[in-house]
Amino acid sequence: MTTVVQSHHSAFRATIPVMFGYVPLGIAFGVLFAELGYSWFYATLMSVVVYTGAAQFMSLGLLAAGAGAIEIGLASLLLNVRHLFYGFSLTERYARARAGRWYLIFGLTDETYSLLTSTPTRDPSFDLRVTAYNQGYWVIGSTLGAIAGGQLSVNTLGLDFVLVALFVVLTIEQALTLREAHPFAIALFSAGVAAWLLDSEQLLLGALCIATVILLVDGRRRHWPQRST
Repeated sequence: MTTVVQSHHSAFRATIPVMFGYVPLGIAFGVLFAELGYSWFYATLMSVVVYTGAAQFMSLGLLAAGAGAIEIGLASLLLNVRHLFYGFSLTERYARARAGRWYLIFGLTDETYSLLTSTPTRDPSFDLRVTAYNQGYWVIGSTLGAIAGGQLSVNTLGLDFVLVALFVVLTIEQALTLREAHPFAIALFSAGVAAWLLDSEQLLLGALCIATVILLVDGRRRHWPQRST
């Protein structure tokens, strides 16, 4: 019993930075969702079943434009294709969770990936708790925002910057944990090249592709046999 309590405590403590980002951002989503005229319950349902913050914000504009489920689904798939790259590096780790790996795959977000890859533990129960806590924060924020948005007039200008601030905090934590400049140099280079060559709509996917190519080439170079002289 003590071990379970300690595991919950360590998982909660690890997700505190995400909580301070997800709850306000979820509130902003809920308020904007309520402005479309839908019941607060649907905002909660979307956060439980869909659970992808960027795509949920994108869906607000599509819903306002009268887009159908197929259009929203395809757009969400393209926006979240980056999670495929995340999943490749967690395949072995998630396999240890057995049946729980399906929820881990579903609940993988940018912030959850950052936390898991910067945490030395390989306990599947820890991974599950971190994922569940993070989704819980998002669901709570979305619900509160949707309920408040249906009753109050709230100005959400600038609130979406919370997500940017959250990424900055998580990046700093990873840098302090890894103490290696190589991954961050690749990320900066990839983002710079993508920003130079591509429009803002293709920036994220382009940067991920460039970084993947660099990592693949670098990985092969490290494993090439050395020629004898």
